[in-house]
Amino acid sequence: MPDIVLATLNAKYIHSSFGLRYLLANLGPLQQRACIAEFQINQAPLEIVEAVLAHEPRLVGFGVYIWNVVETTAVLGMLRRLRPDIRIILGGPEVSFEWEGQPIVALADHVITGEADLKFAEVCGVLLGEDAEAVASLPKVIPAGLPSLERVALPYDLYTESDLAHRILYVEASRGCPFTCEFCLSSLDVPVRAFALDTFLQAMQGLLDRGALTFKFVDRTFNLHLPTSTAILRFFLERWREGMFLHFEMVPDRLPEQLRDLIRQFPPGAVQFEVGIQTFDEDTSKNISRRQNLTRLEDNLHFLREQTGIHVHADLIVGLPGEDVASFGRGFDRLVKMGPQEIQVGILKRLRGTPIVRHDAEYGMKYAPTPPYEILENRDIPFAEMQRMRRFARYWDLVANSGNFSATLGLLWQQGDSPFQCFLAFADSLYARLKRTHQIALPVLAQELFHHLTQVCGVPPDVAAATLMQDWNRVPGRESLRLGGAQSSDRAAGRHGTASSRQARHVTT
Repeated sequence: MPDIVLATLNAKYIHSSFGLRYLLANLGPLQQRACIAEFQINQAPLEIVEAVLAHEPRLVGFGVYIWNVVETTAVLGMLRRLRPDIRIILGGPEVSFEWEGQPIVALADHVITGEADLKFAEVCGVLLGEDAEAVASLPKVIPAGLPSLERVALPYDLYTESDLAHRILYVEASRGCPFTCEFCLSSLDVPVRAFALDTFLQAMQGLLDRGALTFKFVDRTFNLHLPTSTAILRFFLERWREGMFLHFEMVPDRLPEQLRDLIRQFPPGAVQFEVGIQTFDEDTSKNISRRQNLTRLEDNLHFLREQTGIHVHADLIVGLPGEDVASFGRGFDRLVKMGPQEIQVGILKRLRGTPIVRHDAEYGMKYAPTPPYEILENRDIPFAEMQRMRRFARYWDLVANSGNFSATLGLLWQQGDSPFQCFLAFADSLYARLKRTHQIALPVLAQELFHHLTQVCGVPPDVAAATLMQDWNRVPGRESLRLGGAQSSDRAAGRHGTASSRQARHVTT
């Protein structure tokens, strides 16, 4: 039985815990005495406790994040009652800042703050050793500091065959961020530090040799260092095979010609760029210490959409200090014109440790006291309006980002000058009719779009039905749909199988 269990609760099965694999890879001689136990947040806490205790561990390390802290707290409460002798060590961003008074911290023996790749092994060595005085002298909160990446063992060999076949593989060529955006924890992680490129690419080759196809880079600024980003893109381009998919987070206003030449060569939909724009309002950008050249950003997005097959996922945030709904709407309209396949409308979260709290008094920032700590209201967006924007974000994800109704969206835009106002009107109408934002079946959503277009916007029923059917019939395997006098094709209704991925649905538009 292992002495050390490394555990976390992932949001979904498809996610794999990058942090746990780093900890295991860097345990040194203790690695043979440890194992990883991954769970999902929708599992019953009792089942998780049972699975952990089945290993009969002496130490349990839990990775704690904004999405799992509530469920992990429940698990730890039971572990404490059942086996108070087990040492519990916590780490992760949710317990690395403002840990005083957190219920989950009270249940732990030790908390390692910061990047614990090396510090965790050090603490485990003390706790499993025979020096009682050293064990007693360990503080509850142990700062890890920033480890030298030259000393950090890479974790990629710890991805199992099942991981490669069924889960997202997270990789990173660097850590840190040069920017100081006040809503983001990465603003605290300066400077940017890079892994040795040759060593990293050798590890990527190892994954490719084992059949890996999906690589999600977690680097905050993938395109910051041009020689590194070009080398990585060239590496994958030279080894490209059917079914591969790459995800990168990019600095939106930095896309020199060397990068453009490379990304033009990737197949449509095979590479996704996550572009963090957050706001187009210059005063709001100053409030949150965000620097970006909007002219270059706009040129880069037009290039990506017009000259490449890159799938662009662009982020905007509702609730930033100084931006009201009208300002957000203008930015949203501006972004729509640039044509990204997805616009992620996020609601501002007050992450522990981030300096955005300095605006609380001046801008009346009020956040939910429980995870994910979303903004409830501020000086410029009262609670009722913030609720409208939450519904806007949710419905936008279902209708637009899903890729299910691309042609229909174009028809909706024709009903006014502002895409934002047009979709907000639909969101208001949809909520008034359904009174819910979740558990909305796709046929119901299609019927509601038809109703809004014909009854609210005045679109002729035959035009609305034909456009919706165009979207519906693009994906095989869907059930039969009838709108007015139109019905989906037999081909679409009669085929079975898995629908195309989100990115693939956008490629077909």
